[in-house]
Amino acid sequence: METHALNNLPCYDPCRSYAWNYDHPPEPVELDLAPVEGTWSFFGKPVPSPLGIPAGPLLNGAWLLYYASLGFDVLTYKTVRSSARECYPLPNLQPVEVDGMMRGGESALPVSATMRGSWAVSFGMPSQPPDVWRADVQRTRDRLAPEKVLSVSVVGSIQPGWSTEDLAADYAQCAKWAVDSGADCVETNFSCPNVNTCDGQLYLQPDAARCIAEAVRQAVGRTPYIIKIGHVTDDAAMSALIAAVQPFADGLAMTNSVAATVAADGADLLFGGDPRGICGLATRDAALEQVERFRQEITKQRAELEIIGVGGIGSADDVRAHLRAGAVSVHIATAAMVDPLIGEKIRRAFGSESR
Repeated sequence: METHALNNLPCYDPCRSYAWNYDHPPEPVELDLAPVEGTWSFFGKPVPSPLGIPAGPLLNGAWLLYYASLGFDVLTYKTVRSSARECYPLPNLQPVEVDGMMRGGESALPVSATMRGSWAVSFGMPSQPPDVWRADVQRTRDRLAPEKVLSVSVVGSIQPGWSTEDLAADYAQCAKWAVDSGADCVETNFSCPNVNTCDGQLYLQPDAARCIAEAVRQAVGRTPYIIKIGHVTDDAAMSALIAAVQPFADGLAMTNSVAATVAADGADLLFGGDPRGICGLATRDAALEQVERFRQEITKQRAELEIIGVGGIGSADDVRAHLRAGAVSVHIATAAMVDPLIGEKIRRAFGSESR
């Protein structure tokens, strides 16, 4: 592909609605991708590199195939449900100003007119109806290169009067549908700061997390099973979560985001004053520290859990740091949404220093 075309590759348009972006996916491109030295695997499946994309940018199969063509080898289909769910209104991706690195506890981050490396994410985990996303997952796996991994993120949809067991059954149903449709692995989303029900904070509820993880494991059999978690600052909460899910899950994907409120121009708060997940550069240090802490605790508990590093990753050095800290795969969201060529750039920079 010509250089000028590569410099203008399309990406998610935050000025347009989620529905518009869903309906206007880019076409795959042809790139001469640099190989990544070393031997890599993702939960037992050989892969060309440790580079992946988390659920955020991959709205459907067409978006997934686009990023697969850009050098990413583990691709996570955006979170789906057992029933349709509309996206929150705009803004869904709001650039924010952050002074330094986030550690948790920040509030009223000011909005930015331009992307400065981090933004507040406000989607609310929308989903197409099951018959739509199930057919799309199947088509995608059929078109995806054999060496690529298709992971599907699922979430339960809490209803009034539901017990934890009811929510677990809903998670398990979505997970089974994903596997039956061709997913190579399944991810349960236990972390979303943008919803106000318990399904957004399950990673901080070890008893509920265990109940759901057990139901999902029974539903998916031996298919690799990953749990997506958010920012954990308390060591006791970290220890309890690992102990609760390690009999059932194969891995943990972290860190979803760091939650904070967002201030509009003036004194008003956006999003009704509710916190939103902040993603991007400002979460880099917190995400890396969490990988290190979880790896130490997993080793201490002799748990058989692998870690996927997510959060603030935008360079080959960031990838190397997460791998050294104990991650087996590193997934890039915000940087990929701003610069679709980030995977190709990291592959070229990674080279023989990857190990």
